[in-house]
Amino acid sequence: MNKKFQSLRGMNDIDPSGLSTWKFIESRIFEIFASYGYQEIRFPLIESTDLFKRSVGESTDIVEKEMYSFEDRNGDSVSLRPEGTAGCVRACIQNGLLHNQTQKLFYSGPMFRRERPQKGRQRQFFQIGAEAFGFPGPDIDIEMLFMTSAIWSHLNLSEVLTLNINTIGSLDERNKYIETFTDYIKRYESDLDDDSKKRLTRNPLRILDSKNAKVQEILTDAPILLDHLGETSRAEFNNICSLLKKRGIEFKINPRLVRGLDYYCKTVFEWTTTELGAQDAVCAGGRYDGLVEQLGGKPCAGIGFALGLERIVLLAEQKEVVPEKYTHNSDVFVVCEDNLWSQVIIILENVRAECSDIRITFNCGGGSLKSQLKRADKSKSRVALIFGEREISENTVSIKYLRENREQELIDIKDLTQILGSIFNVGRV
Repeated sequence: MNKKFQSLRGMNDIDPSGLSTWKFIESRIFEIFASYGYQEIRFPLIESTDLFKRSVGESTDIVEKEMYSFEDRNGDSVSLRPEGTAGCVRACIQNGLLHNQTQKLFYSGPMFRRERPQKGRQRQFFQIGAEAFGFPGPDIDIEMLFMTSAIWSHLNLSEVLTLNINTIGSLDERNKYIETFTDYIKRYESDLDDDSKKRLTRNPLRILDSKNAKVQEILTDAPILLDHLGETSRAEFNNICSLLKKRGIEFKINPRLVRGLDYYCKTVFEWTTTELGAQDAVCAGGRYDGLVEQLGGKPCAGIGFALGLERIVLLAEQKEVVPEKYTHNSDVFVVCEDNLWSQVIIILENVRAECSDIRITFNCGGGSLKSQLKRADKSKSRVALIFGEREISENTVSIKYLRENREQELIDIKDLTQILGSIFNVGRV
């Protein structure tokens, strides 16, 4: 017996029944992006490993432990993308999209990290991200925060998500703070876990990300970055907070929020939930004004965020926010006597041409009318069209209402598109 193959650990299939929630979420998010003037960009799943080392940071867990990296046949080290920002920046530089112009872009697709799989965290996971370039801020910062809030409202998930926000200041401010913070942490070096000891020498700020209980206790009295900001950074952050309040968006200032990637500066934020256990971050982002130059471009301000689709899907299913039309893929189910299929299939092509917004399923494969109508009901279609000898000879069709208490109707074929349009409230193409 031939071996039966299985998907790799942490890389899951999504079958048609499971995709309904995904389609709903993606369509709603893309509608919001369009309403804010963002355009889609696409870039490869595989990039040079050095791109991620230089952008994400060599001392991060992503680069050190989690990337899928390998040598290609030319001996070059390449990696499956672990996140989207670096590839997006590289694409913009390479294609001249940042030369004397601003950009508001979004992307979607799979990312890859070799983490321990668990609920809401997979090794192949899907993100939708947005990036804006050429805007020194803070107007673009607040627009992005407003846009993420609009996404939750559009998905009916606002009540279960909380905005956490912080500023990690300019490069000079952050370097001065790191000196103060490092002096404090070194007093407790012997009590740190192994990861925090490594971070102390490579990137001390990332100790603030530690989930270790003892480290968290040490951090209780640690100096706070907000207290080390200059007037400009403080004024920008206060302005952002003030506008969030005016918009009625609740938020928490989290002084330990620094984000796990090296390229961030100034504004950083996360949207979190208490509904998913340990995997509480659903969306995260921030400003990265030095990244474009770091990757070989000319100095250009940047800011972006990414949403984790798996976690949003879990929330949407848990809160039952997906409209019924997304839970099935057919509006009209068409049945006919076996010897009539070649005539009916031509009729349906004409109907689809005039009613492209209506999803019409033709019962391929034959069977008795009774068995075909059972399939029609199972499809969750709203109506069934029935073609028998009588209907074909008289140029008519019978309409059976599957979800309403209405009598079956016999109508003229020439009136079919108009009647379907009125049933589903759509016009002709």
